Amino acid sequence: MTAKVAYESVEVGTELPAQSFPVTRATLVQYAGASGDFNPIHWNEKFAREVGLPDVIAHGMFTMAEAIRVVTDWLGDPGAVVEYGVRFTKPVVVPNDDDGALIEVSAKVAALLEDKQVRVDLTAMSEGKKVLGMSRAVVRLG
Repeated sequence: MTAKVAYESVEVGTELPAQSFPVTRATLVQYAGASGDFNPIHWNEKFAREVGLPDVIAHGMFTMAEAIRVVTDWLGDPGAVVEYGVRFTKPVVVPNDDDGALIEVSAKVAALLEDKQVRVDLTAMSEGKKVLGMSRAVVRLG
């Protein structure tokens, strides 16, 4: 596959379509099974509170994976991601109700690089708080 976005069609400041990703307790159980991360802070409310958390929280790697979807959906090719990194700043708290939590992600082109690559800066928010810091991806465009 090749990225469907042409290097010549973007400039610094180009905004990617924002997306919101719902997270429920069921989502966390599914992710735990797929990842093998069964830490009780991700499924046991009593344990999470005992260790000082406000409630069950989403896995950091899950949050990171949801955020990059904004970029891979825009690219049309997940293989076009050359680098991706974040700092985990706040947890995504997932209440035990029908709604769960929402991760809201926006992104924009921050720098044009060599070899048809660009740096994309992402902003991931939940409950009005930034949950990922220094969230950046380098991608190769078509």
